[in-house]
Amino acid sequence: MIARPDAPAGVLFTGPEDGDMRRDAAARRRVSTRHSVPAEWATVSQVHGNQVRLVDAPGLAGEGDALVTTRPGLGVAVFTADCLGVVLVGDGGVGVAHAGWRGLAAGVLEATVETMTEAGIDPRHGSVGPGIGPCCFEVGDEVAERFPDDRAETTWGARSVDLRAAARRRLGGIPVEVDARCTACQGGPSHRHTGTSARMAAIGWLR
Repeated sequence: MIARPDAPAGVLFTGPEDGDMRRDAAARRRVSTRHSVPAEWATVSQVHGNQVRLVDAPGLAGEGDALVTTRPGLGVAVFTADCLGVVLVGDGGVGVAHAGWRGLAAGVLEATVETMTEAGIDPRHGSVGPGIGPCCFEVGDEVAERFPDDRAETTWGARSVDLRAAARRRLGGIPVEVDARCTACQGGPSHRHTGTSARMAAIGWLR
């Protein structure tokens, strides 16, 4: 999913065919060249929480699960397998969040919107990348109880949660575009399904 070339901000979700975005620097460079993504990215050490980093320089910005920038030409990126990558675009800035069930329950999306607003950015559009779908996300009571409005069922009849629906709910009235591919049954990478350490990237940048 890529924003229009003439849009004020860019959005990209890489796929398994692009390589391991977390560890493979050469794969990152290929993606940057192929899709005109800024070569320099700001990232965080992801901890499945709700901390948001406001950044203006590339490199590792410390622990957190979301980044916001107002600096043109700086890519902000999170790495995902089954968790959702969410990119929020507004006038004058972008935010990106790593949103698995723990992050969603902790309020990472609400915290990203709040940080953008405090930085003078009005989030106008959201994009949700591939992640594990309700078709494959079997959960126990401790997870289901946190998402009473987003409960679902797997293809084999087990209890599940629809993380995409949960993300939409937490973004309120912001228009959201969703990539509905399931990483567990539609091409991965899926840590839950295969144990892989490879990660895709969700990247946003201000042109």
